[in-house]
Amino acid sequence: MLFNSYAFIFVFLPLTLAGFFLLARWSTALAAGWLAVASLVFYGYWNVAYVPLLVLSMVCNFFIGTALASASDVTRRRGLVITAVSANLLLLAYYKYADFFVANLNAAGANYTLPGVILPLGISFFTFTQIAFLVDVYQRKAAEFRFIHYCLFVTYFPHLIAGPVLHHKEMMPQFAQAQTYRFDWENFAVGLTLFFIGLAKKVLIADSVAEYVRPVFDAPGKGAALSAVDAWGGALAYTFQLYFDFSGYSDMAIGLSRMVGVKLPLNFASPYKAASIIEFWRCWHMTLSRFLRDYLYVPLGGNRKGASRRYVSLLLTMVLGGLWHGANWTFVVWGALHGGYLLINHAWQWLKLRVGFQRESGRAAHGCAVVLTFLCVVLAWVYFRADNVANANAIVSAMMGVNGVTLPARWLEKLGSVGHWLSAHGVVFAHTPYFGGGTQINWLLICALIVWLAPNTQQLMRGFEPALGVTDDADARVLRWRLSWCW
Repeated sequence: MLFNSYAFIFVFLPLTLAGFFLLARWSTALAAGWLAVASLVFYGYWNVAYVPLLVLSMVCNFFIGTALASASDVTRRRGLVITAVSANLLLLAYYKYADFFVANLNAAGANYTLPGVILPLGISFFTFTQIAFLVDVYQRKAAEFRFIHYCLFVTYFPHLIAGPVLHHKEMMPQFAQAQTYRFDWENFAVGLTLFFIGLAKKVLIADSVAEYVRPVFDAPGKGAALSAVDAWGGALAYTFQLYFDFSGYSDMAIGLSRMVGVKLPLNFASPYKAASIIEFWRCWHMTLSRFLRDYLYVPLGGNRKGASRRYVSLLLTMVLGGLWHGANWTFVVWGALHGGYLLINHAWQWLKLRVGFQRESGRAAHGCAVVLTFLCVVLAWVYFRADNVANANAIVSAMMGVNGVTLPARWLEKLGSVGHWLSAHGVVFAHTPYFGGGTQINWLLICALIVWLAPNTQQLMRGFEPALGVTDDADARVLRWRLSWCW
């Protein structure tokens, strides 16, 4: 069930909220149980056959977590956490990577039948959430002995489809607070506003820009040669589609949770305004970045064992983070590209420190850094979206001008003398089947203006702490939402 579906908005959500607050009048445990069951219904709406898998995963991890919390023997605790984390990873590997692994063996000369495994919805999110819980319990940072609350923590429907990746210490205290179970008009208004903002991002912007993406990314597979304008138009359209789609879902998730008085962690903070790749990853899918840092990069050595080990750990973390997104070599390349970007960024910072160049950059330099970072991100997104590496390479080559520059034929006369000058200098004016012309340019401009000039969701809602860690900032001169009938 998708957040933007009629079934969710007009049936599931009203019934879930009404049942939660009505049952809370009698028992908070019943209300928590209702929300957990509703979350299972939400999950089962996609494919009820995978509900038992989710339930079995929760039951096993809960009892292992309970055993970890009560165990005192170090060896036994280490064995339990290694076994549990390995089992979770093996489950994820089977459902997500079995076909990928067999297909690559066949490509190397084997002749195995593809398993044809269907990927369960949200398996990456509920698996990572539970791995984080087990590691936190092992490190004595968390413990949970209430099964209903644990089920709610794992299945909580606002985060189940597209995150954020939750931490036990962030959520469980909120589920235990009595005020969470009391209906609050402010929470409802703030949550509904956040939901509407996210819904607008998804339906009005992301879905509108999406029509310019598929034709471009399908073209190389059909043997079509894209021009630079075709390729850049598709790559930029996807860059904005992904941003408004993913950040829209995160806003909707935060808003849905806020309606019941629970605050989720922030997941996006204007990442395309970043002036470096390091800053980009502090603002893009922030909870996943946090998970990869805490449970992969740091255990691999982080920055505690020298520069060489740090760079190897960073690159490996990004490659595995790329593979986490999907079973395709394109995701590996995407992760490797970002790993390379980060290595260059860290090396640049080290060099500036070494030569003593720490002067604050001016607006022009900052603007150039933002543009350079954005272009690097756009290039990497091509591999993230493409069906295979060969198609991605073809699109990137076209972006670099290998196939020349072709503009829509009707622009020749519209541009007047400029058009004829361009034509005389090698620019071709012809039919452009993969470029939407002025309409597409308008959409790209609208997206760019919103991304770089408009306040983001947390700035707009800043006075009401829309997500965990977002507080009011009296110095922020941005448009602010108010709790009023006008808004």
